[in-house]
Amino acid sequence: MQHVLDNPIWNALCTGNKHLALGNEQARYVQKEVGAFAGLREYSASAFADLHDLTPAGAVTVLFTAGEVAIPDNWKIVVQKDLLQLVCEHPALPTFDSTGVVALQPPHIPAMLALTAQTNPGPFLQRTIEFGEYHGIFEGDELVAMAGERLQPLPYTELSAVCTHPAHLGRGYAARLLQHQMHRILAAGRVPFLHVLPENTRARAVYERLGFQTRRQLQIYVLEKRMK
Repeated sequence: MQHVLDNPIWNALCTGNKHLALGNEQARYVQKEVGAFAGLREYSASAFADLHDLTPAGAVTVLFTAGEVAIPDNWKIVVQKDLLQLVCEHPALPTFDSTGVVALQPPHIPAMLALTAQTNPGPFLQRTIEFGEYHGIFEGDELVAMAGERLQPLPYTELSAVCTHPAHLGRGYAARLLQHQMHRILAAGRVPFLHVLPENTRARAVYERLGFQTRRQLQIYVLEKRMK
């Protein structure tokens, strides 16, 4: 049987993130103001055809797959990359300092968009905050670090949008926010996981110090719908 994390987007849109999902029993996608993610029950020609019919024209679509898949000709591959999936199955979290950690709310969205534009942790849109709990650290009035939740293929919860402003690196903000999020996820009886590009060695080192281990390599596809 396929592990739930081998098809994380599809399983999230059927469980923990189903309130954000549109689609049918073969293909589902996130409301485009929230994110670009889509998942297929099986990566078959008929499921891709359903996704093509369902998704809006002009919008990009992001897939996470367990390996390379055949992409039909009516989709343009904009990006195809390796993606590492890390899971924290056996956390050993010490007492941590949550000083300055602030729950981020809709009024903070402009600051969140500004920070993600500076740091590029992945797509972050006007309604991405609806994926889950986001927390941040401010210096004065400026948001300088944040982390949140994204995909929730139960019983797993993905940590996402982990970023620190370049001028504030090296102060332990990312680790502080990650530990805060991990404690929240574990208290809810769920298992933390995350995705990272293989070349992002700085982030991987932080995650591994906190107890994350690489589970497997996935493929990330960014697709653009071709019109007939």
